[in-house]
Amino acid sequence: MSFIISAPSSGSGKTTITLGLLRALSRGMAIRGAKSGPDYIDPRFHEAACGQPCLNLDAWAMAPARIRSLAAGQTPLIIEGAMGLFDGAPPDGKGATADLARILNLPVVLVIDAARMAGSVAPLAKGFINHDPAVKIAGVILNNVGSPRHEAMLRHALGDIPVIGAISRTSTLTQPSRHLGLVQAQERPDLTAFLDHAADLINSAVDLNALPPLTGLPSIGSPAKRHPPAQTIAVAQDAAFAFAYPHLLHDWQDAGATISTFSPLNNDPVPLADLIYLPGGYPELHAGRLAANAVFMNSLRTSRAQVYGECGGYMTLGETLTDADGNTHKMAGLLGLETSFAKRKLHLGYRHLHADQGPMQGRWTGHEFHYATTIRAEGTPLFAARDATGSTLPAMGLIRDNASGSFAHIIDPA
Repeated sequence: MSFIISAPSSGSGKTTITLGLLRALSRGMAIRGAKSGPDYIDPRFHEAACGQPCLNLDAWAMAPARIRSLAAGQTPLIIEGAMGLFDGAPPDGKGATADLARILNLPVVLVIDAARMAGSVAPLAKGFINHDPAVKIAGVILNNVGSPRHEAMLRHALGDIPVIGAISRTSTLTQPSRHLGLVQAQERPDLTAFLDHAADLINSAVDLNALPPLTGLPSIGSPAKRHPPAQTIAVAQDAAFAFAYPHLLHDWQDAGATISTFSPLNNDPVPLADLIYLPGGYPELHAGRLAANAVFMNSLRTSRAQVYGECGGYMTLGETLTDADGNTHKMAGLLGLETSFAKRKLHLGYRHLHADQGPMQGRWTGHEFHYATTIRAEGTPLFAARDATGSTLPAMGLIRDNASGSFAHIIDPA
């Protein structure tokens, strides 16, 4: 069996505790990590913690059979939940971490931020334990415990509810963040020390023997073959373009596509390929450098391949990108698009997407998560779009000649 780390709400410490568990357990066994929902940043921390590829498992965007196929393997799996255990998309909460627990029949370890409670921890924990009999909670980890006396009060209140660990309040595991989440794993020079410190804290505060038994998940059926958007695909991959879902790339490789990578930040020319894929990331933090990288930009502009950009990649395909300081930088100019971070506004939510042309033709599930403002967008729209409730949204993205893209990140074929 494997298990899920969840919590009553965001900000309870799930990520740090998951990383500490992965690091601590990986010292004596092979262990995998997975992340619930759409997330590009936490999975890279999981991989650094345990040395194994990390999965995204999305109960809104993926069919149950797809989730079971991705999760299957002989190596035990620890899944980090998103938000609170029962928090999902409107209108009915679909995609919550609890859905993964039901689909995979896995127990949940509930992380409770106990910093500002004592006896109230009991009705909170009991409420989650009794809310849905199909979601089995194996025990709790108490986080941000103030003192031995505080811990004793919490344990007394919880009675016979299993307490797997009690972690003291500490400021040494605070992680730096920016507008889309944590600072990326590859940007942390102290990452190894941070992960080792988290593991040491887990070893001292959590009874690893009290965790649910760690075994692999069975393989159920054969995964469906997914048609690649092209036979040769060149994927931008660096600190500016890091947000590509591994499961999609693996799908395309399994279906016979050849995938290569290159770095726009290093001023690499785009490789010879049928499709140039610019994923999302943080081009706004490197806009001046990208604009000055003539080898990359000129090769992108003159490429005869299909060029597709998601979110940050989409902005790079536009005419200009204005950074948070108000400086405007010239981009590739392949789409009639001008974007800006001078006035930020959050755009967030799941999306149903449908394209009749371009390399991503067909129906997709996806998500939108960005702060960029569109100053101007002229041309043919790429995707028809609906939100998680099924309500029609304005068309998303643009397509012109061999270039296309949108702010949406595709997750899986619909």
